[in-house]
Amino acid sequence: MRLTFYGHSAFQLETQGVVIQIDPFISDNPLASAVTRLEDLAADVILVTHAHGDHFGDTPALAARTGALVLANYEITEYLARHHGITHTQSLNTGGGLDLPWGRVTNTWALHSSSFPDGAYGGMAGGFVVEAEGRCVYVAGDTAPFAEMAWIGDSHDIDLAILPVGDVFTMGPEGSVRAAALLRAAGIVPCHYDTFPPIRVDIRAWAERMRRAGQAPFVLAPGQSMEI
Repeated sequence: MRLTFYGHSAFQLETQGVVIQIDPFISDNPLASAVTRLEDLAADVILVTHAHGDHFGDTPALAARTGALVLANYEITEYLARHHGITHTQSLNTGGGLDLPWGRVTNTWALHSSSFPDGAYGGMAGGFVVEAEGRCVYVAGDTAPFAEMAWIGDSHDIDLAILPVGDVFTMGPEGSVRAAALLRAAGIVPCHYDTFPPIRVDIRAWAERMRRAGQAPFVLAPGQSMEI
């Protein structure tokens, strides 16, 4: 598996020839737009954690161009059909999963709000567990730490956990260290930081804090990739 970071919470995950875009906030993302263009992105699957504009982002345009399968909660898939004519979707709810030819995607809980830029209700915010090639990636989405992260860690052997660290709108560095301890993932990738002034953090200090806590941090610059 190969993971590429586009800044904020936008990632690309490649596995067995399948390209998965996660929260494709590209066009209005100053970090992503410096390293890629929306029209250059491929997509077979799109995962959307919640309806906020900095996560739902370019989902309609990307799905319309590529024909990708969109996995999201019911409210997001219904919104895509009603407002954008996108029907190649599969709604998931908390704890539910879907087996696909290349692996499995499970929807997880997140402690966060969710609404579309026009104010429409966006359903419950969430995250995803992606399992493929004998690997497991946990995408927390926008969230605070929650005790049930220990259950996710118990039921999945997580190779990589993607956690928000920017504070203000999600957990910050301290909360992410607590979340990492609950998840017991082999590695931690930070996201949702430095995009806008309120969520700027000292990411080197965060990484050192993670190492002192016995975790393995992997900080990716926008446009950078890593093998899992």
